[in-house]
Amino acid sequence: MTALAFDVAMAALGVNGPEDVSPQWDTVAWRRHEENVRRLRGRIFKATKEGDWPRVRNLQKMMLRSWSNTLISVRQVAQRNAGRTTAGIDGQVALTSPARMDLAVQTHRTARSFTPFAVKRVYIPKANGKQRPLGIPVISDRVHQARHRNALEPEWEARFEPKSYGFRPGRSCQDAISVIHVTSCGVTAQRLWVLDADLSAAFDRIDHDHLLATIGMFPGRTMIRDWLKAGVFEPGKGFTPTDEGTPQGGVISPLLLNIALHGLEEAAGVRKERSDERRTKRGSPSLIRYADDMVALCHSRQQAEDVKARLAAWLAPRGLTFNEDKTRIVHLDDGFDFLGFTARRHHGKLLIKPSKAAVKRVRQRLAVEFRALRGTNAAAVLARINPIVRGWANYYRGAASSIVFAALDVHLWRLTYKWACHRHPHKPKRWIINRYFGRYNTARQDRWVFGDRDSGAYLPKFAWTKIVRHRLVRGEASPDDPAQASYWAERRGKSKPPLDRRTLHLLRRQNGSCPICGQLLLHADREPQSPREWEQWHRTTRKAITRQHIIAHGTGTPDETRLVHSSCHRRATGTQKDPAPLHT
Repeated sequence: MTALAFDVAMAALGVNGPEDVSPQWDTVAWRRHEENVRRLRGRIFKATKEGDWPRVRNLQKMMLRSWSNTLISVRQVAQRNAGRTTAGIDGQVALTSPARMDLAVQTHRTARSFTPFAVKRVYIPKANGKQRPLGIPVISDRVHQARHRNALEPEWEARFEPKSYGFRPGRSCQDAISVIHVTSCGVTAQRLWVLDADLSAAFDRIDHDHLLATIGMFPGRTMIRDWLKAGVFEPGKGFTPTDEGTPQGGVISPLLLNIALHGLEEAAGVRKERSDERRTKRGSPSLIRYADDMVALCHSRQQAEDVKARLAAWLAPRGLTFNEDKTRIVHLDDGFDFLGFTARRHHGKLLIKPSKAAVKRVRQRLAVEFRALRGTNAAAVLARINPIVRGWANYYRGAASSIVFAALDVHLWRLTYKWACHRHPHKPKRWIINRYFGRYNTARQDRWVFGDRDSGAYLPKFAWTKIVRHRLVRGEASPDDPAQASYWAERRGKSKPPLDRRTLHLLRRQNGSCPICGQLLLHADREPQSPREWEQWHRTTRKAITRQHIIAHGTGTPDETRLVHSSCHRRATGTQKDPAPLHT
């Protein structure tokens, strides 16, 4: 099918926007619009691989004027993203169905005439005690950025290096950790010297001219330039123009950083086998990158120093430099920290565990949370602590974490017991133990489980999370590649989400789809990238999915139980109240 014929077909399906109608958000055929966007992204990817650049640009223009792209972008920004309730400098959010549809219509009408707003500067604490600056765009900017990302990302997914894992579809931190293990495990491993490098304020120092030159003739290039030059508004300080960098917090910012750092492997001197480009040549260093954090595995200290010098020269024209306080060259026997993990060789065996700093942070956070929960009941404790425990355990379940999990369970028991004693200062210890501890988890013979006797809910233990080795993604694999659709379907089928057995059984029976709308109940294009994101994943999943009981006519008992989206449940039943959250 030619590009013109495809454009006509999409227009017939409503892909170019509503005409003379007032669409309703709750009646949108999401499955059709998702298929439109997925198919367009696949065609952009394929055309890029073939080097057909006129066709790539035409398809990207089609994506930028696609009504389906606008709807999907609004849903991602205003309904699914964790920051949907955070407003920019205009104070606007879209948390209701009418507001989201109004935002979609307004975004589509201003696709060519939109002028970006300045971002709102906020600060969040970093692990080292310093403050990390974030730029919060207005809601309309975020939607336009998501639209442009859908047009630009497939092109670069076809061009990115195989060992780049940060903020890419289908890739995660666990992939970066797994490839380190594969490269340097075993007594015969040769790459035992590590350049552990970190870039200094990478998002804030990207050179605009070099980035725009790298993007090339992308149809939305002018809009991207306007976002880069939009400036920053900080309460109490006013407006500041931006001559370099991209705001850390924008929807498209991670993609722009990956584009700016594309070519890092070649600059480091990494050479590939001619017979198989996925394999690194013997004697060559191996570079693993996650956003602005990178690790170069080398054969000697001299090779690591040479790689650092070559990378520093390559980064300079892009406005980037190494953070010397965090960049170091070490031997694997001494170990190094990367993405919250510690990798170290012990007697010729490479072990990857949660880092001491990560363990210290979660212990401190649990202590702070329990202190803040004094005076509340057991249900409030479980609602607050459960996602933290599950999220942290799920992030580290692919490493050698058993000993750490057991130690954290001891710490968690002390906190729960201390909380219970503070709540009932005049009760004897035996009464407190009988009141809050017991065999709440019927699948385990453990009488020291903290729980709520009224609801039967309980606090899971870290050690209950099974250690499951992560399945490394293929080097060249991308969800945008139409030729690899079967690979990603198989990968989703083999990846078991961290949910209870009953929910997993229903997911398998329904093939992971909602029976009302036909879409996937869980979206696996991008796994959570940190313990905090896993925590958010658990909270969101409980609210986004519910169990629906089908009752046969004339009977009062459920005839069938199925999993549906909470939004589909509300639409099907006509209720305005949120259904009961899913127990995970």
